[in-house]
Amino acid sequence: MLEGKSIAVIIPALNEETTLPRVLRDISRDLVDEVVVVDNGSSDNTVSVAKEYGATVLSESRRGYGYPCLRGMEYLKTGRPDVVVFVDGNYSDHPEEIISLVEPVVRGGYDLVCGSRVMGEVEEGALRLPVRFGNTLATFLIRLFYGFPFTDVGPFRAIRFEKLLDLDLNDNLGWTIEMQVKAVRSRYRIKEVPVKYRAGTGTSKLTGDMKGILVVGYRILRAIFRNLFYTQGSDTGRL
Repeated sequence: MLEGKSIAVIIPALNEETTLPRVLRDISRDLVDEVVVVDNGSSDNTVSVAKEYGATVLSESRRGYGYPCLRGMEYLKTGRPDVVVFVDGNYSDHPEEIISLVEPVVRGGYDLVCGSRVMGEVEEGALRLPVRFGNTLATFLIRLFYGFPFTDVGPFRAIRFEKLLDLDLNDNLGWTIEMQVKAVRSRYRIKEVPVKYRAGTGTSKLTGDMKGILVVGYRILRAIFRNLFYTQGSDTGRL
């Protein structure tokens, strides 16, 4: 807890039994009130590992990235934390840096704080070709069409919970981009902070550089253009 503000972490997870313990160990329980692991249909021991480390465990059968995040958000509506942090379960992010994302929200008045791998330290080989391609394309298009100079669209981020709910997110494939462009259009106070990034020890969900590029490119273009006319409170862009 930071200055009396409640903080929750959502971790979407799919077959992360090897890396999830490291992620959960590195999350400071002096700072974070609740960790929510949303299992996306794992066939390994992800669920039992999450429970062993004291996380709240939910299940989401619909595969993807956005759906597990939405499931976690729905659960958190009961307790209404002040701030929500999104962290991947493959140990590519550095969970001990959560404080760097949360402080600008709690103390600086920002609504959304995104961790930028581009601005931070990246382990050699951590940003595979599809990811680098996706970042370049997405940040260029966001700057072009929305006017905000993001450097990254990575998943490590913190946002005020009520502001998160107001965005009415629903994009499974382009979840992170949808959040960022809707936040820009809603005139949220946004900040990027440098974060470290390593070549996590989990299995990549994107196999093969060319296939990965095509998949990432499709997700980005879809998320960018379907939210061009979004206004807060409208149904524009709903699936």
